[in-house]
Amino acid sequence: MEFYGLNDMVRAGCQDCEGCFACCKGMGQSVILNPCDGFLLAKHLKTPLEALMGNRIELHVEEGIVLPNLLMTGEEERCVFLNEKGRCSIHPFRPGVCRLFPLGRDYGSGEIRYFLLENGCKKENRTKVKVRKWLDTEDIRKNEEFLLCWHSFLKDVRKKAAEERDFAKEAALYILKTFYFTGWPEETEGFYSQFSSRIEKGRADLGI
Repeated sequence: MEFYGLNDMVRAGCQDCEGCFACCKGMGQSVILNPCDGFLLAKHLKTPLEALMGNRIELHVEEGIVLPNLLMTGEEERCVFLNEKGRCSIHPFRPGVCRLFPLGRDYGSGEIRYFLLENGCKKENRTKVKVRKWLDTEDIRKNEEFLLCWHSFLKDVRKKAAEERDFAKEAALYILKTFYFTGWPEETEGFYSQFSSRIEKGRADLGI
């Protein structure tokens, strides 16, 4: 498998997804939201994330942890944020999973590396684009630091949950309340700063 860094070129360019929304339907519960995704959705929709439960997002169990994901609806199981023209209505603040596709992330080396998903995008004749440009993420380095921190936190929660049966429920409620249903500062920089504080307190409170 070939791995890419932020400044590498990868064949992911899909002509702005013209005439296609194949990756925006039938995705089940795979469009998982991390706290930054939740922050951006709540900020731009001007609605607390908790108020989006049931009609925009749902909860599911992901490797023993309860996490939110975008809803798919109708016979085609289309993303709830697809408009009547098959275009994303939240594209400027779409979740990280959507920004990433058709790339995947690898955390194994202690830093984030990217790889191209086999048979991911159905578009033919894709063009090469720099990974950094494809992700189109504000302050990408801080975002990567956040992702590494969140990945490590969830990994440690899962490990303890596997060893202590009663811990899983406690952790699920704590994570949802602390990282999703409690408001964040207005600006992105403030989010990252407060996330660091919450994750440090979370580790202490959960004993991980």
